[in-house]
Amino acid sequence: MQEPEYTETTSKETTISDINTQAGSITKLQPPVQSQEEWLKYGQQISGFLGRLPNYLGNLFNQYKQPIVSVGLVITAIVTVKVLLAVLDSLNDIPLVAPTFELIGIGYSAWFVYRYLLKASTRQELTSEITTLKSQVVGKDS
Repeated sequence: MQEPEYTETTSKETTISDINTQAGSITKLQPPVQSQEEWLKYGQQISGFLGRLPNYLGNLFNQYKQPIVSVGLVITAIVTVKVLLAVLDSLNDIPLVAPTFELIGIGYSAWFVYRYLLKASTRQELTSEITTLKSQVVGKDS
């Protein structure tokens, strides 16, 4: 299998070997010089953009206020759940805390069943409390 042949092309610009004519000397290449007018043009474009940025962001927020707030609430809820799970995981590593929380949960579940689920009258009371709470949250009477 033959290796492909490469042809070397030279450009009109000065190459490194042309600049370093003396043995052991290294000459730095100068960066291309941009005129002051180009820099002023870029500066004016940037300052114009930054000058319009507050008005643009204000209009954007006013136009999309509801979705922005909704996204913010979802992100806040996700962060809150992650922090809560991290705290519970760290509490779970402490000796005797996890079994204590399990006993508290079992005790509360037993009390809830005894208080609200055994008798028909207390089940109706629980249903009316849930309906009242739902109407307060949703804002409608059902």
